[in-house]
Amino acid sequence: MEQILSTFVRSIFVDNMIFAYYLGMCSYLAVSKNVKTALGLGIAVTFVLVCTLPINYMLENYVLKEGALSWLGSQYADINLSFLSFIIFIAIIASFTQLVEMVVEKFLPALYSSLGIFLPLIAVNCAIMGGSLFMQQKAFINVGEATVYGLGSGMGWLVAILGMAAIREKLAYSDVPKPLRGLGIAFIITGLMGIGFMCFSGLNI
Repeated sequence: MEQILSTFVRSIFVDNMIFAYYLGMCSYLAVSKNVKTALGLGIAVTFVLVCTLPINYMLENYVLKEGALSWLGSQYADINLSFLSFIIFIAIIASFTQLVEMVVEKFLPALYSSLGIFLPLIAVNCAIMGGSLFMQQKAFINVGEATVYGLGSGMGWLVAILGMAAIREKLAYSDVPKPLRGLGIAFIITGLMGIGFMCFSGLNI
């Protein structure tokens, strides 16, 4: 339980996808102009991470990596399908992204319209693919820990984009110098938020 809690907290604050690894920056900067839109995209990214990480974990440990197929028999113990990891992970992520896109289009057409191209682009959001690749590196002990890592990573990305959206909404009423308006001030704020999140780097649970 302690290990799962540590994984959850670290994935939100210490190993934040935006401020620690700069993953998913294109969607983060483009959609963080409005809190409502940012919330919708953040929830969608979190959902895809929570669904895809445990599936990719099971595929990695029971199908893809060297010796993973030993449960089929000793003759399969030497098979190594790890070279298929990228394409399999992307296929799983794209499938869930398509599901999210259909649900949002059906039940939240206003959000679907405001997200535009960035909703289907979740399929190639490097934060989501990064979650699966970090899952390989971290070698979680079970699928539950991988799921918790996916939830924490998604919530960390959600916290980052919501914070940026709230700040950018306030900046609309601020006297920002003309050369810095738009992406200029957004990059500066991202850097400052990243420095702020560095305070969590010494967090030890």
